[in-house]
Amino acid sequence: MLETFLVRAVHVALHLTTALLLPPLLPGLIAKTKAMVAGRTGPPVLQLYYDLARLSRKRAVFSRTTTWVFLAGPVGTVAAVATASLLVPFGSSPAPLHFQGDAVFFAYLFGLARFLTVLSALDTGSAFEGMGAAREVSFAVLAEPALFLGFAALAKSTGSLSLSTMLASPGFSFSRAMAPLILVLAGWAIVYLAENSRIPVDDPNTHLELTMIHEVMVLDHSGRPLALVLYGASLKLLVLGALLIGPLFTRAFGGLLNWAAFWGLLVLLAVGVGLVESFTARLRMNRVPQFLVAGILATAFAFLLLLV
Repeated sequence: MLETFLVRAVHVALHLTTALLLPPLLPGLIAKTKAMVAGRTGPPVLQLYYDLARLSRKRAVFSRTTTWVFLAGPVGTVAAVATASLLVPFGSSPAPLHFQGDAVFFAYLFGLARFLTVLSALDTGSAFEGMGAAREVSFAVLAEPALFLGFAALAKSTGSLSLSTMLASPGFSFSRAMAPLILVLAGWAIVYLAENSRIPVDDPNTHLELTMIHEVMVLDHSGRPLALVLYGASLKLLVLGALLIGPLFTRAFGGLLNWAAFWGLLVLLAVGVGLVESFTARLRMNRVPQFLVAGILATAFAFLLLLV
């Protein structure tokens, strides 16, 4: 009993440490991959850590038109995504918090984060930020069905609505549900790019306000609130990445091997995103809905296959 408790405590400690310290590494890996493909040196992999440390020492500048709602965006986003990180298992280890139906709670935590970000953007009274908020909400309407249909497919296959069971089912990827699983992962890969504002849906490095989606909503943030925005975006990369690579694990990964494999897959995922952004162009705005509908169709077909 004591040994089981200690093992569980170690897993929880590693989970919290990973969620707290690892996220800023992922954007650095993506940027480094893109730089290497382009034949450039690029920024250091740890650049975001340096940026967060610098911004945390700076005071924010606020517009006279903003209210407390403006700060609710970055603070609420980090709080919501951090809570969601406690619900998703990292590798085959159960999440620190898990219960039946936590998959629905997980999805709505991200919905809450988006809602607060949109309110924060609208609170500035800026036409550009309002435009970005409208685009963000419009595309989210198409991304969320793909996420929920993927949950429905995994719930049908595993008989559970808990992420710790749905994503860490023993030998799941080698069962009869292997074909639906591939479709779920394909649909969630599209959701991953859309939710994290990556190419081909959005370009996080663009400075053209008319083509921005997510980045235009945080233009007025500075200092510590901007640090929270950047950290929240990197944490979102990690949490949704854990959701995407979770079904690839089996119970064969145990102990520290599980964590090494999880960290390795996260690194490969970041490199993969960098390669996608290096070899694909951003879609025209009217093509993005078609791209997101492809994710809905993939997860919907996965669910239908499991009903047969």
